[in-house]
Amino acid sequence: MNFKKITIASLTLICLLILNSGFAQNLSVDQMKFLTHQWDGERFEDGRPKVATNILERMKKVTIEEAWGVLRNEGYHNQFEGGWQPLHDDVTVVGRALTVQYMPNRPDVADQIKQKGLKAGEIGNTNSWPIDRLVEHDVYVADGFGKIVDGTLIGDNLGNSIYAKSKTGVVFNASSRDMEGLSEIDGFNAFVRAWHPSFLTEVMLLSINDPIRIGAATVMPGDVVLAKKEGVIFIPAHLAEKVVVTSEVVRLRDLFGITRLKEGKYTPGQIDNKWSEEIEKDFSKWIRDHMDELPVPKDQIKELIKKRMW
Repeated sequence: MNFKKITIASLTLICLLILNSGFAQNLSVDQMKFLTHQWDGERFEDGRPKVATNILERMKKVTIEEAWGVLRNEGYHNQFEGGWQPLHDDVTVVGRALTVQYMPNRPDVADQIKQKGLKAGEIGNTNSWPIDRLVEHDVYVADGFGKIVDGTLIGDNLGNSIYAKSKTGVVFNASSRDMEGLSEIDGFNAFVRAWHPSFLTEVMLLSINDPIRIGAATVMPGDVVLAKKEGVIFIPAHLAEKVVVTSEVVRLRDLFGITRLKEGKYTPGQIDNKWSEEIEKDFSKWIRDHMDELPVPKDQIKELIKKRMW
């Protein structure tokens, strides 16, 4: 098999898609729906899944381990990536992925993309084009092929623009500059491979809102990004609610178990194994009796009880 011919053919096809799209996106609405067919909720005009804001807010309390466990049980083994140098260790980033693909510069391709984009109404350098598409609760996720020196996709000016539009942050398989300036943006966080003072050179924008690879993870436009100190996990839109609900149930059961152990009502062996019917009944009653005091909002607990999620 001639892999070189396949690679050239693939690149040619991608470029044709870009040039035929006015650079609004690469995937058509039908293609986006085809690749995210398990999502049956609201979508953006371009077809990108639009996970509800309520789910995104609740996702902030989910641990990476909880999300990872749900995805593994559903057969998704390639959604986590570690090895980041976050701007802040204590600022969680959650939002819907707006995906961007960068590649090493090739003048003939880059010039065509830029000319086509400018004619379609794009403004400024190509690394600012994705920012213009951001809406609130988006996370700018870019594959910059791991480039560090001269691979700085943003500095503090673009960082301020990103946060003004999205109120979240970025995940870059590349580097960023102006760490000091970016750190002054309250609420913003950046998960990057490294920090470097250089400017972005010899990099070209290839696609916006196409499937991309971030290290070991496959990322689709509209995936829910959950980024914390230990790493970044990309949650398929159709599994986002399941991840949140599972986390909330685990949180409640853990709190109940710890409470009863402190009280001496049950032994560690009873709590750490499959619960007996007696313990399950005790847990259900405890939930109802302490609903106003628990770390999960009352309305959500009522919904969990209604659906018998535990």
